[in-house]
Amino acid sequence: MTKRVLLAFSGGLDTSFCVVHLREQGWSVHTVTVDTGGFSSDELARVEAASARLGAASHKTIDARKTLFDGFLRYLIYGNVLRGQAYPLSVSAERVCQAQAVVAVAKELGVDALAHGSTGAGNDQVRFDVAFRSLAPELSILTPIRELALSRADEAAFLASKGFEISPKTAVYSLNEGMWGTSIGGAETLDPWSSLPEDAYPGSSVSPEVPSFEVTISFQQGVPVAINDEAMEPVALILALNRLGKTYGVGRGVHLGDTILGIKGRVGFEAPAAHLLISAHRELEKLVLSGQQLFWKEALGNLYGSLLHEGKYFDPLARDLEAFLASSQAKVSGDARLTLHPRCFSVDGVRSPFGLMKAGIASYGEANHLWTGAEAAGFAKLYGVPQMLALNAGGAH
Repeated sequence: MTKRVLLAFSGGLDTSFCVVHLREQGWSVHTVTVDTGGFSSDELARVEAASARLGAASHKTIDARKTLFDGFLRYLIYGNVLRGQAYPLSVSAERVCQAQAVVAVAKELGVDALAHGSTGAGNDQVRFDVAFRSLAPELSILTPIRELALSRADEAAFLASKGFEISPKTAVYSLNEGMWGTSIGGAETLDPWSSLPEDAYPGSSVSPEVPSFEVTISFQQGVPVAINDEAMEPVALILALNRLGKTYGVGRGVHLGDTILGIKGRVGFEAPAAHLLISAHRELEKLVLSGQQLFWKEALGNLYGSLLHEGKYFDPLARDLEAFLASSQAKVSGDARLTLHPRCFSVDGVRSPFGLMKAGIASYGEANHLWTGAEAAGFAKLYGVPQMLALNAGGAH
């Protein structure tokens, strides 16, 4: 009997190569596209048609956008997670979510192997491999591009020789477009001195004449629930902010950081909704959380992001951190007011019924009703005693 393999299929250059190559190796190839955002209905239809044209035995599309938010993105918002204070971990979250869905389909079909189109140089290979082995250790894993060490030019040439046309842009830039952002790889991201050209970003060009726009984002226990008082489910809200943010060119940049393999990596990104939501959420938290909560949330949120980024999502520590982050959101309800400008935005104000800034009780640097001047002087003296003793140890008293 012909062995069957299920391929995580995006319809791009890498996974298109995998379909043809694996068929030539004698596999019956089944494909699955896990939609974590970034696909229009026309694009999903194109991907399904591409699977059939390339010779796949079957194709399935999974809408995992709600799963992505519920299982991953809400914790990234809770933790205000931006890798290197810039990159929103869009691909990190999507790959694990996609891998979970791929394994579920594989078990339905009863295939013999799983496959993905990652190279041997990036992080995605580790994320897919770890997830596949954790969730389906009985299945073998096929990785043609990693095993053959092919360049994108090699892949394009191979497919052309088999009669399959590939878009020129696909061969120049590698795009991973999702609900939480789009990552962009190309020649410019390989050189830390080079910048990405405007046309590398999938969003529209930004006119410097576009008028400023004010938007209010509402949160309920850390979850975004409305834009300008219009209630929305999280997925619809994120998509709406992406559309708005692309008009202003916000949430774009290039991130340079450490990869799972230990080398430095650089990637372009366009993530308007992620940047708008995290900035708004962080400012709202400053109003409602204690100083100690904010301190430890920053540390533990970064730790959670590191686990997700580094392919350690299935470590039990990640579940512990999710429980902490969820608990911290009990009073993170209220509104954040932002203004969008061409290429930038600002968070101009926040309000919450749980706000800890009470002007009627005390105002920083001005008046208060909770203590007297003499009590303040005593506090200041006692507060400085440890430092006074440290600086004068062994000296005269």
